[in-house]
Amino acid sequence: MRTNEEWTPDCGWTTAEVEAYLLGPFEGGTPGLVRRIRRILDVSQRGLAALIGVSQSVVARWETGRTSPRVSVMEELMRLAGLRGTVHDVETGTQVEPMRDDGDRDRRGRRYPAHVDLRVMGWYVPRGLDCTLDAGRWRIRSRRRLEPAIRYDTSAYQRRRWRMAFGTPVDHPSRHQHVAEAQHLDEAWEERFGRRRAA
Repeated sequence: MRTNEEWTPDCGWTTAEVEAYLLGPFEGGTPGLVRRIRRILDVSQRGLAALIGVSQSVVARWETGRTSPRVSVMEELMRLAGLRGTVHDVETGTQVEPMRDDGDRDRRGRRYPAHVDLRVMGWYVPRGLDCTLDAGRWRIRSRRRLEPAIRYDTSAYQRRRWRMAFGTPVDHPSRHQHVAEAQHLDEAWEERFGRRRAA
């Protein structure tokens, strides 16, 4: 077993850090994961630093918990070691996936806010024109261009009410799913009002 007197680190650890290190084993968290990756790769701090293009002192700070690597760096470290991380819900234990990358975007190409639930309301008509004669032309144009009208609530209260009634969606749908939903609304409208006209 090593003692404080025997410990001669070349990375500039403080006495408190050396004492904490010698106390182990304990749940390592991020510092422990960096050390585990280094053990799997069988490299020194300097060797790991060379692999990912940082200095040896940066790796030393990660391993002592003084700083933490960015998520992208952590993913790269895990990839090098042949590992893959998963995230689990604390209460249920179910695995939580990242949000999909092909989720629909607004008309300016921006992602919708991650915390909102998107709803298809038909085909796109600019605000203020939905009760005018131009609305019909806009709907025809949007249908031809496959541009559905997407709405969402910014009010947390309204979102809670909607989720109580319909559940919480896992993710934002992709563009083709929104288009399919708008086309389905068209078909449902035709079926409902086509029967009335026939009667």
